[in-house]
Amino acid sequence: MATFGNVEAQLAPDPALSGPAPTTKRKLKPSITISGLAAEVFSVRFSPDGKYIAAGCGDGAVRVFNAKTGTVSQTLSTGSSEGLPSTILRFRPSGDGSRTKNVLLAANAMGVVEHWHVTSGKCLHSHVEEGADNQVYALDYAPSGAEFAAGGKDCAIRVYDEDTRKLKATLKGGSGYGIKASAGHSNRIFSCKFHPTDPNLVVSGGWDNTVQIWDARAGASVRSLYGPHLCGDAIDVSADGSKILTGSWRPEDQLQLWDFGTGTLAETVPWTSSLIQQREPCMVYAAQFAKAPKNGTEPLIAAGGSGANEARVFDCHANYAMVGTVAGLERGVFTLDFSPDGKRLAVGGGDATIRVLDIIGADEWELERPGTAAN
Repeated sequence: MATFGNVEAQLAPDPALSGPAPTTKRKLKPSITISGLAAEVFSVRFSPDGKYIAAGCGDGAVRVFNAKTGTVSQTLSTGSSEGLPSTILRFRPSGDGSRTKNVLLAANAMGVVEHWHVTSGKCLHSHVEEGADNQVYALDYAPSGAEFAAGGKDCAIRVYDEDTRKLKATLKGGSGYGIKASAGHSNRIFSCKFHPTDPNLVVSGGWDNTVQIWDARAGASVRSLYGPHLCGDAIDVSADGSKILTGSWRPEDQLQLWDFGTGTLAETVPWTSSLIQQREPCMVYAAQFAKAPKNGTEPLIAAGGSGANEARVFDCHANYAMVGTVAGLERGVFTLDFSPDGKRLAVGGGDATIRVLDIIGADEWELERPGTAAN
């Protein structure tokens, strides 16, 4: 049975850390649970207006839910006959408001990338990625919504024009020989992210223990970081573009921040082992910064994975104090997403359930549970 909340007693003391653990005024509050899905959840995303939650599932289906009630709004795809999973989803950003709203980009393990109109349930466009038996694990939109990128099994990132759906650039290493060979990925890509302030830059990571920073104008990687081992949608860039967040599927140094300009490691977020899972470490599949709305909400980081089968939220402005945890799950956490206003978090994974949590302040917590806000 899942456990929610802010339960420091669940955490085993870390002998490498001295002094009291950092604290935060933020708390996690369970909101809704969407259970009984036909298959595990590999990707979950809030719509730009926060009204919908889309889920890419292990049976190939894409299911859309009302974010307030958890009821089914649409089933965009009933699943593939081969039973291959829907691997990754992205809603198109609202941009300047001139584009059609509620357009969802979905990809699967057959290499198919589809545009769906969530409100009507219609498929607007579909194409198959280049490469024999290519499988798509990574998608992202540029902040304006004018381009999107896809990556996966064949170690390449492809950038497309959103309006024409035409290929604009193929970002892949390996050209040239010896010391003049261009950098790039040598194994599957599991996550990619456009830079928030420079749409020409795309960051990607995967199985080869590298993070590549690509310049679409040059068609090449302009910087590489070595270390992160990504097995899921676990790369993000801070709203100001200065930091890269990586989540690695390994028992130590799972959650790290890197300086975008220099490529050097800036911080490793401590991840104390959980007593609920007999001190089993959590190996991270998914990691994300909270969205940064115009009201200036302080940034949070969410991450989750397997092993300990848990998700955690950390407060970046409180020395990475743990805001709360979702623990005691039967299977791993594969995906998570903050709402556009940064006040909610959706968590999905191997138990075919989506859990939505509210992120609240100490004042609201104290009103509901007098005398516990400081705990």
